[in-house]
Amino acid sequence: MGEDAVTSVGGPPLPPVITEEERQELQEELMKVEDEIQTLSQVLAAKEKHLADIKRKLGITPLNELKQNITKTWQEVTTSTAYRRTSETLSQASLKATAAFSNMGSAISKKLEDVRNAPTFKSFEEKVETLKTKITPTGSTSAPSNQDNSVPETTNSLISQLEGPPTQDAPMQ
Repeated sequence: MGEDAVTSVGGPPLPPVITEEERQELQEELMKVEDEIQTLSQVLAAKEKHLADIKRKLGITPLNELKQNITKTWQEVTTSTAYRRTSETLSQASLKATAAFSNMGSAISKKLEDVRNAPTFKSFEEKVETLKTKITPTGSTSAPSNQDNSVPETTNSLISQLEGPPTQDAPMQ
């Protein structure tokens, strides 16, 4: 194995040997940098407090800032190329879906018209019309009443006539 492999497998490399004078200079530089960082932190805190005071005086609340950020972000999103492409694609998809639903509605309407014109439906319609004619009173304005409040015999006979006797070929519905 080469030296690089041994160095990478072993622990961290040993610091270079420095003289006491270099060490003293580095300690002083370290103290200076730490002092600068502390000073900058204090200045930053003071600036942030000043900023908060200015915003308070102007009536700028965190909610207002949030609204402004959302508005700005929304404007950036809506002007982006990806948004415009997606919007165009969805618009085209909407047009195609509308056309498809329209075609489907036309097909269903045609099918319902075909069912209405079918002989079976015509026969059913005629039986219902006959039943309606027989049940609706013609001479009087009030419906005939039975003293025992039972269904009139003519209604029962009409219902049985409409249903007809069940057959083995066509089960009763």
